[in-house]
Amino acid sequence: MNKVYGYARVSTKEQNLDRQIAELMKHVANERDIITDKASGKDFNRVGYMSLRDTLLRSGDTLVIKELDRLGRDMSMIKEEWNVLLKMGVDIIIVDTPMLNTKGKDTLEKTLISNIVFELLSYMAQKERDKIRSRQAEGIASLKASNNGRGIGRPVTIEISDKFIDAYKQWKESGITAVKAMELSGLSKATFYRKVKEYEVR
Repeated sequence: MNKVYGYARVSTKEQNLDRQIAELMKHVANERDIITDKASGKDFNRVGYMSLRDTLLRSGDTLVIKELDRLGRDMSMIKEEWNVLLKMGVDIIIVDTPMLNTKGKDTLEKTLISNIVFELLSYMAQKERDKIRSRQAEGIASLKASNNGRGIGRPVTIEISDKFIDAYKQWKESGITAVKAMELSGLSKATFYRKVKEYEVR
């Protein structure tokens, strides 16, 4: 006899599974057939899910999840798990997205649904990439605004000025200290010595 299983997952131990379980119970006869995990993105060890997939689920069974992303940590993993389940002959019900449910569908309909899922995952992945790029652009713009428009590139090159040359000559010829030469040239210690090297190899 074909069975219906539910799977619920949260990302941290502090999060509660009750809301997901309540939704799954609308489709699953016995709560003992709802398998749960608390698996974070950092340590994605889904003992419950792997046991469900590799031990309990059989061809003709149905897996109920609340959201598509319960199947994996990222788009690639979700796609992989979707394919594995369909090849096993397991139907999938997604509570929050009924149009993706494969239960009661023929092979052609399941193929069409799979295509929709993969297009949806590609769209979600692109949106995430766009969001990251947008955040990066905002960060660079913010940095430029607070850095006189210079952004995060290489520091502006300080030219060897007449003031530096005068200070350098006094340091070398008149015996003033390097600290005094730095003060006269208006340069930091690191910049002063870098300019000394540049000047001496001219």
